[in-house]
Amino acid sequence: MLFQTSAFALFFLIVFAVHWGWGRGMRGRQNGWLLMVSYFFYGCWDWRFLGLLAFSTLLDFFSALRIESASSDRSRLRWLWISIAINLGLLGVYKYFDFFSSSFSDLMAAVGFESHPFLLHWILPIGISFYTFHGLSYVVDVYYRRIQADRNLIDYGLFVSFFPLLVAGPIERATHLLPQLKVPRTFNRVAATDGMRQLLWGLFKKVVVADNCAMIANAVFDSPEGWGGAGLWLGVFCFTIQIYGDFSGYSDMAIGLARLLGIDLIRNFRFPYFSRSIAEFWRRWHISLSSWFRDYVYIPLGGNKVGIAAQLRNTWIIFLLSGLWHGANWTFVCWGALNALYFMPILLAGKNRLFLDDVPGRWIPGVTDALRIALTFVQVMLAWVLFRSESLSQALAVYAGMFNPSDWMKGDYALLLGVPKTLLMIGLMTAFEWYGRRGNHALQLLDRVHYAPIRWTVYYLLLLALVWFDGLQQQFIYFQF
Repeated sequence: MLFQTSAFALFFLIVFAVHWGWGRGMRGRQNGWLLMVSYFFYGCWDWRFLGLLAFSTLLDFFSALRIESASSDRSRLRWLWISIAINLGLLGVYKYFDFFSSSFSDLMAAVGFESHPFLLHWILPIGISFYTFHGLSYVVDVYYRRIQADRNLIDYGLFVSFFPLLVAGPIERATHLLPQLKVPRTFNRVAATDGMRQLLWGLFKKVVVADNCAMIANAVFDSPEGWGGAGLWLGVFCFTIQIYGDFSGYSDMAIGLARLLGIDLIRNFRFPYFSRSIAEFWRRWHISLSSWFRDYVYIPLGGNKVGIAAQLRNTWIIFLLSGLWHGANWTFVCWGALNALYFMPILLAGKNRLFLDDVPGRWIPGVTDALRIALTFVQVMLAWVLFRSESLSQALAVYAGMFNPSDWMKGDYALLLGVPKTLLMIGLMTAFEWYGRRGNHALQLLDRVHYAPIRWTVYYLLLLALVWFDGLQQQFIYFQF
C-alpha cells in the first residue's frame, strides 16, 4: 500500500480510530494493535517475507538479553558479534550475493580465467536495509549500555516494524523511539494538527512534484543516447528534484502519520538543497542514515580524534559503505566515491564544520551564499547521474552528452510538454521550503500567518493539486533499498 493511495487512507483511518478508541490510555493495547497492523501492512507488500522480519526481530531481541545478562565482557562481545554476523549475513545474501558473485566472475574473466557465476536470483525483501539497521543499532546500544535490553517483545517488535518507517525509514534509534513506546499515549490535538500538515506537505512533494519530475527524468534516462546536452541536463535536474521530493516526501508522510498516532520520529531531511557545501549537504540529507554511519562506524574508527590520514581513510569508508548500502551496483559505489572526492578538500582545509546554521537572509540569500548553494547543487546533481544510471557505461554516456556542444538540442521534446507545469510546481515547493526553512517542515511557516482564511486557502490549493495530479503514482525510489 502506497501512502498516496485510497487503500492506505482507509487502512490508516481504521488504525487511527482503533488506536485512539479501543487503545486510548492503554499502552499494551496501543502497542499490540500497532504491531499487528504493521505486520499486516508489510504483508501487503509480500507476505513471504513476514517470517524474515520476525526472525530478525527475535534475533536482536534475544541477543540483547544475552548481552545484558552475560557474566563476562568476552561473552557480551560474542553475543554482539553473533547478532551482527547474522544480520549482515542475511542482508548480504539477499542484497549482495549475486552482485559480488557476478563481479568476481567478471574479474576472473578479465585476467583470463573462464568462470560461471552462481546466482541466487532471490527477490530483495522490501525495507530489509532499514529494519536491519534498526536492530543493529539496538544491540550495539545495549552492548555499550546506552540503553537497557527490552524485555517486552511486543514493544521491541513495534520499534522494529512500526509501519510508517518500516519500508523506507527514517532509521530510528532505540534510545529515541523505545521510551515513547513504554508510556501510554494520549491524543494531542496540536501535535496531530501539525502532523496532518506535514503529511499534506509530504504528499504534495511526492505526488505533485516528484512524480511529475519522474516522467521527464525517465524519458531522458531510458534512452540517453537520443538526447543532446540540453535534454540531458534537464533530465538530470528533474531526477535531482524527483529523488528529493520522493524521499523527503516519504519521510514527511511517515513523520506526520506517526505524530497522528502520538509518536515522534527523528527528522530525516533539513532542506538539503539549500546547503553551501557538500559537508553541509550530508548533514541535511538522509540524516538518519548519515548519523547512523557516523555513530556506529565513523566514531568507532576514531572519527576526528585521529590523524588526518586516518580521517581521510574513515571518510572514504563511510562514503563507500553508504553507496553500497543503497544498492548492489558499481554505480552506487562510484556515487559514494565521487561524494568522498567532493569531501576531501573540505576535510583537508578543516572546513567540514562550517555552515552549521541555516542560510541567513529573510527573503533571498546573499550573493556569496547564493553562489555556494548553486555550486553545491550542481555537484550533487552531477553525482546523482551515477545514482540514477543502471550501469557505469550509461552514466559515462550521460556525462559525455551533457558536456558535448554538438547536437545540443537533440531529442524528442514533444515528450516534455509537461515541463513548464513541472517547473512551476518545483518553484512553488522551493519557495515554501525557503521561507519555512527554520521549521521542521515547510508548512510550519503558516504559523506566522495569523489570518485563518489565508492558511486554509493554502491547504485547499495543495489538496486541489493532489487531486489534479493524482494518477501518476510512481513507486517510491527508496523502496528498492
